Amino acid sequence: MKGDAQIQEWTTRAERGSLPLIRACVWLALRLGRSTVRIFLYPICLYFLLSSPASTAASRSYLSRVLGRPARWTDIFRHFLTFASCLLDRVFLLNDQGYWFDITVHGEQLLQGIEASGQGCMLFGAHFGSFEVARAVGRQRSDLPISLLMYEENAQKIRAAMAAINPRLATEVIGLGRLDSLIAVAGRLQHGHFIGVLADRNVDGRDLVRYPFLGREASFPKGPFRVAMLLQRPVVMMVCIYRGGHAYEVFFEQIAPATSGRPAHPEAWISDVMQRYVSRLEDFCREAPFNWFNFYDFWS
Repeated sequence: MKGDAQIQEWTTRAERGSLPLIRACVWLALRLGRSTVRIFLYPICLYFLLSSPASTAASRSYLSRVLGRPARWTDIFRHFLTFASCLLDRVFLLNDQGYWFDITVHGEQLLQGIEASGQGCMLFGAHFGSFEVARAVGRQRSDLPISLLMYEENAQKIRAAMAAINPRLATEVIGLGRLDSLIAVAGRLQHGHFIGVLADRNVDGRDLVRYPFLGREASFPKGPFRVAMLLQRPVVMMVCIYRGGHAYEVFFEQIAPATSGRPAHPEAWISDVMQRYVSRLEDFCREAPFNWFNFYDFWS
């Protein structure tokens, strides 16, 4: 379908970087330090603002929608700068330099209760703010085992990118869409893992459901929610907002409890949880609009 092709246009957009470039940037960042290397983000973001018309148009469209007024060039630049800041901070977080950051956590008791039960949970995030900060919170505060579930094409890219950032990093990434994906997720849940999923987009444009989002219907993938329904674990929404400077704020909210068996009406259960997820994501977008990092036409 034409709409699905437009929604997934981001998957075929040419890559703007490479692993050697990532390694060079990591080397520079770790040697110069966060404060110094942040200076380079400004000309880099200006370059992308001038040379990436598709991303710029997508940013303008989203910001105009969420801000309730036409987006200015300064708004788009700030949007790119927020994204670049979160990417840069990932370098330090993945190299055990969390001391750079002031991280406030809301809902930590929820995670502690789930961890104590040993049942694990599905941890649903979005391309919003920094998922890596939440993983750092888990590693630093309780050695919480977090595995990432994502579509196989993205999983391969993430493994390669993380290895380029820190070759010593052992990251559990499970490819979604393979025959053994569900078995792998179930096995990790049995060992108390938290399974992190970015549940706001997929790569093939299939199995999508449209919900009202920021004033117009947008498509969201059903797959992650179906996995959660089948595995009967609690579903926790995780959002990490970059507040500027050194500050991040992490929110954990339960959007579905564990079930003792398969729901009597599976599709109704999936729809209800998806609606809660989309509604809360919209709330967070309105609260921190520059933390939304889907740089393509999300509503097509």
